[in-house]
Amino acid sequence: MASQSSKGSVHDFTVKDARGNDVDLSIYKGKVLLIVNVASQCGLTNSNYTELSKLYEQYKDQGFEILAFPCNQFGGQEPGNNEQILEFACTRFKAEYPIFDKVDVNGEKAAPIYKFLKASKGGLFGDSIKWNFSKFLVDKEGYVVDRYAPTTSPLSIEVSPVNFMYFATDVVTGESGNENIPREIKPWN
Repeated sequence: MASQSSKGSVHDFTVKDARGNDVDLSIYKGKVLLIVNVASQCGLTNSNYTELSKLYEQYKDQGFEILAFPCNQFGGQEPGNNEQILEFACTRFKAEYPIFDKVDVNGEKAAPIYKFLKASKGGLFGDSIKWNFSKFLVDKEGYVVDRYAPTTSPLSIEVSPVNFMYFATDVVTGESGNENIPREIKPWN
């Protein structure tokens, strides 16, 4: 596997799903993604899981996916094993989107995908994930274009063909890290 510094987009990563199978995230090329660290015993659980399911139902047929990564780093609010997490999300909240292996999102043992997400789009108070249900919006090319706080309602995130008609960041950093190079902007759908 390539080193962290050679990763250019979310599509360059392989992660484990909740059943322990490898998932090459390049299967999501051409789709807009919302990547979320989730927990079952958080004060934000009911509203976020409910709204994530509504958002997914509304846009899943238009090239949109939600990738949920359970995390137990915040107040021990995701204590279950992967089977229990799947049962909770899929039964109680009718989650149809992919739920992945439980991961750390901060610290030395943070999952490589989360190291990449945080490096791509820092938060208001630095790169660390502050709590459950932090959200990263990724364009269809695999580039992180926005980051949302845990308290941001998933339904307030603008996910529509009109708003994503030309969905991409303005520039990318060149290889030397000093110059900005315009990136081709492509229609969302």
